[in-house]
Amino acid sequence: MLGSQPLGIIFGLLVGFVAFQIWGDFGPAKIAVANEASALRSAVLLVADLSPEEEAQVRTLISRHIEKCLNEEWPAMAKQSATIARPPPELIEALQRVLAFAPANDGQRTAQREITAALQNALDARRQRIFISQSTVNSVKWSGLLLQALVTLVAIAMVHSDNRSTCAIALGLFATAVAVSVFLIAAHNRPFTGEISVGPDLLRQVIPSEAQAGSGH
Repeated sequence: MLGSQPLGIIFGLLVGFVAFQIWGDFGPAKIAVANEASALRSAVLLVADLSPEEEAQVRTLISRHIEKCLNEEWPAMAKQSATIARPPPELIEALQRVLAFAPANDGQRTAQREITAALQNALDARRQRIFISQSTVNSVKWSGLLLQALVTLVAIAMVHSDNRSTCAIALGLFATAVAVSVFLIAAHNRPFTGEISVGPDLLRQVIPSEAQAGSGH
């Protein structure tokens, strides 16, 4: 099988090149969602230091924003149709309300500043996850990967053409390796699509409950 070894090495390098992009997107996708959830959670907790009216309004807006993420943005990201062209209105309104709030003491001024930073961080993290949702392995890379696999299979068959049993074993092993590689790449091809995907569970946990409202007063 010496004659097919260089092609096998090239195929392995090509798989590694494609996989590097896939897992390079999957990790940052999880981090972006975690950062967004963490920022929103901070805002939910800190808003208790403002007036009861502002607390209730901001909590409601954050809840609506998260519900829209779950029901609209995640399905759109799965279809790669999500866009940052229109900012999330609920989060923007929450930010505007916090900025317009007139603090009565140093504690509220500190809370106002930190809530503003948290909401801005949430907006940045949202933009990041939508950017990542657009990433995928393009047709050129898929074509190159499959063509290289086919060429290597032909080379293996030619090298072992004088021994059918050895040829069948070699072809079976390499075809299995190709199938596993393609399956893993396809499963991770889009970070927000499929069984192996980044879900909105962390955001769902942030939704303020009625029991939390007014807990700081």
